[in-house]
Amino acid sequence: MNRATLVGCGAILLWAFLGVLARLAAGVPPLQLTALSMAVGGLLGLGVVAARGSLGLLRQEKRAWAHGVGGLFGYHALYFAALALAPAVEANLLNYLWPLLIVLLSGLLLGMPLGGRRLLGVALGFAGCALLVGGGARFPAGALPGFLCAVAGAVVWATYSVTARRLARVPTEAVAGFCLVSALLAGALHLAFEVTVWPDARQALAILLLGLGPVGSAFFLWDLGMKRGDPRLLGTLAYSIPVLSTLLLVAAGEGRADERVLIAALLVAGGGILASWQRPRRLPA
Repeated sequence: MNRATLVGCGAILLWAFLGVLARLAAGVPPLQLTALSMAVGGLLGLGVVAARGSLGLLRQEKRAWAHGVGGLFGYHALYFAALALAPAVEANLLNYLWPLLIVLLSGLLLGMPLGGRRLLGVALGFAGCALLVGGGARFPAGALPGFLCAVAGAVVWATYSVTARRLARVPTEAVAGFCLVSALLAGALHLAFEVTVWPDARQALAILLLGLGPVGSAFFLWDLGMKRGDPRLLGTLAYSIPVLSTLLLVAAGEGRADERVLIAALLVAGGGILASWQRPRRLPA
């Protein structure tokens, strides 16, 4: 595993806390939460870029801005909406279709070989998601829009992650600008469509932690990993997030880890482990 791929793994660890921190901010409308958390993350990134004297790297072509803002804003607005509209544990697990979609899209869009083992791992992941929402599972009325948001967010993030490979010349520092523009876009849409909620101490802490971690530094780590590391390996290793994230949500009292949820999480994670497994190379004698 090269250094860039290892850096991308840091983002995976941070994203395990995305769900529980989002639920900690429950009550703040999705677009407002997107705007505030991304503003924190963007300002953090801007400070780092300024300290390095690299503000000039924020000047990028329109295609790069459309890709960056579309991916960051689209994913997080959909994810926060999913957790607000549907049961947190199930919506969170459905959202983690994105790692297996990265594996598939890496083959379809980048021409990277998949192989039978990776495809079998992807199939196990899909089976876990099917078990999660099927098999007689009961959900509150109105949960369907939240589940659709979770799946749509997965598609957006997988597409953003894989196509980042084609924009490898765009420096990671530019992500700070993408975050700030995403925050402005989310803020404008919030003012147009939502009622503002002033965060209390708990919600404010959650927003700060989101901006510093999963919605902040994780972007930079992931961008570097996807552009210079192995997107197939990162996509499959990201299957560890559903189990960790689900356990954190359950520990926070945001859901119940019944038999169906546990089996679904293990199928998703197990599929990722199978898909990412590589035979060790023999050293020359």
